Amino acid sequence: MSKTTRREFIGKAGIVTAGVSLGVTALNAASYNRIIGANDKIRMGFIGVGNRGSQLLKLFMDQPDQEVASLCDIYDPYLQRDRSKVDQRYLSVMPGQIPKMGEKFPVKPVLYKDYRKLLQDKNIDAVCIATPDHWHALQTIDAIKAGKDVYVEKPLTNTLVEGRKMVEAQGKSDRIVAVGLNRRGNVVFQKLASEIPQGKIGKVSVARAARVSNMAPDGIGKLKAEQPPRDLDWDMWLGPRAYRPYQYNIAPYMFRWWSEYSSQMGNWGVHYMDAIRWLMGERAPVAITAHGGKFIIDHDADIPDTMQVTFEFASKKIISFAIYEATSGDLFPYGELELRGTKGNVYANEQGYRIIPATKGQFQKWDKLIAEEEFKNPTTLLDDGSAPDSTSGLIRNFLDCVKSRKQPYCTLEEGHRSTSFAHLANIAVATQQKLLWDADKERFTNSDVANSMLQYEYRSPWKL
Repeated sequence: MSKTTRREFIGKAGIVTAGVSLGVTALNAASYNRIIGANDKIRMGFIGVGNRGSQLLKLFMDQPDQEVASLCDIYDPYLQRDRSKVDQRYLSVMPGQIPKMGEKFPVKPVLYKDYRKLLQDKNIDAVCIATPDHWHALQTIDAIKAGKDVYVEKPLTNTLVEGRKMVEAQGKSDRIVAVGLNRRGNVVFQKLASEIPQGKIGKVSVARAARVSNMAPDGIGKLKAEQPPRDLDWDMWLGPRAYRPYQYNIAPYMFRWWSEYSSQMGNWGVHYMDAIRWLMGERAPVAITAHGGKFIIDHDADIPDTMQVTFEFASKKIISFAIYEATSGDLFPYGELELRGTKGNVYANEQGYRIIPATKGQFQKWDKLIAEEEFKNPTTLLDDGSAPDSTSGLIRNFLDCVKSRKQPYCTLEEGHRSTSFAHLANIAVATQQKLLWDADKERFTNSDVANSMLQYEYRSPWKL
């Protein structure tokens, strides 16, 4: 092979514009490994460096074999990493969601306001995408076509069709794409994922989880449209979504309560659905039933404050998930989710798990089905009772995969399947009917109305 500079080789990836890919050339794994060796630094571009993006930026910076080469954001104070320039209303109302910033970069990163220009940068090996949910599909697909490896934050998509398009785009390339579903990088859930399917608590037929956060009485408030901050590119923030006037309780953070951009099923539900279906060995449900609505809180949000959904599986299992945003209190004796088996129940979170052995029911004569050491004490995987930061585990795994070309903990297909649970639940509560799902065709078999909700028409000039 003739000598080629690192920039020239990576530069063979083409330019991506809105909805149009120009001459992209994928790099094969063998040639890529010759560019990034075991001791080389991976040059990272960060698309979206607000609340979650800043958290990821810090965690990537903790890794010695990466270099922050570029940043991209449509809000100038975030891009310039200057907290003093952030709109004072943001700082006063939601200081916890405004990043501290002020990072010390060994090499000053190149700054971009348009992610497409970042993707044209031939110095970038991989990107981290932490923009609002409705942007993930376009930016991930464009990054793949530009020859970049991708770490994309959850929830993967705003619609189910977007996820399949992302998987298809990756299938035409050799790019590594990892999805930031935290529990995949956590030692507790990794251990349970190897043991529960092998019968640790017997045959599992039911799993439950819930998101509880009492937002009563005001929620995100009721506000009128206004002019956006002068240093926020509102049109670019909206991207493929229909134009609407700016409201403070949409951006930069509260979009999680607007169905056009996200949902709490997407924000929180995908974490639990991913962990549960992983532990139960399930791909997708065959039927979905949901109930709920805006029962308590009178605010601008257009998603339920109270919601319960049941997923049924061909294997004769069910998963129940709830969103309770007008109440508080723990649902379980320990942990954030519950799996119920014939030999016992497991309660787990990222710090550890507990097993409560089954007790005899009617007509049963057995005593204990699980050895005492399995449930006597809470089980943690570190002496101090804590677990390593799960996101750090995902990031370390992603960087290793960029070099080895092996598949990450949470692949794009797995991330898509888990995120689909959120979309199915939202559609079920919107239609108020039991929906039957064909996971191979990714279509509902009993509702044209539900099928029409699987995707929306992008605003020009954006194309999926």
